[in-house]
Amino acid sequence: MSEHIKVLLPEDEIAVRIQELGERISADYAGRQVHLICVLKGGSFFMCELAKRITVPVSLDFMSVSSYGGDTKSCGVVRIVKDLDESLKDKDVIVVEDIVDSGRTLSYLLEVLKGRGPKSLRLCTLLDKPDRRVVNVNVDYTGFQIPDEFVVGYGLDYDQKYRNLPYIGIVEFESDTPQQAERASI
Repeated sequence: MSEHIKVLLPEDEIAVRIQELGERISADYAGRQVHLICVLKGGSFFMCELAKRITVPVSLDFMSVSSYGGDTKSCGVVRIVKDLDESLKDKDVIVVEDIVDSGRTLSYLLEVLKGRGPKSLRLCTLLDKPDRRVVNVNVDYTGFQIPDEFVVGYGLDYDQKYRNLPYIGIVEFESDTPQQAERASI
């Protein structure tokens, strides 16, 4: 099977929404510094663009968690692959994520981070897929709510492909041969 990417959110629409999020975060944290934690790898594109649009002082850190492997659905087992470099003690922290779907990964991650003593802890996501929610997660800043489709681009990938697309697209799988189409429908 091969895949085709259909544009869901064009680049210019994403840029406008990230500007709005940056303005809102800047207003909410006026007079303070905000510490952004990027959830790698997908969140890196979004966090870089968001940080450039926040007008209060910003510090950055990165962590990597895994719950997908090479599949299109979360397996439910969360692993911290790369932990933070800095302490969160008494910092105003915003976790920056590319997408929230089942909520399992972020629920686990937020509990871990709460235990590290931040002054405040909020969540910002570019994409929210509430129809897939299995675990309740409070999202403080949302770029876009999207339908239950497998999406790529702007940092999101399918088996490490398509992260570099400047837009968000829906992956549509196509059969390469009539025999594959027949097997896929069984």
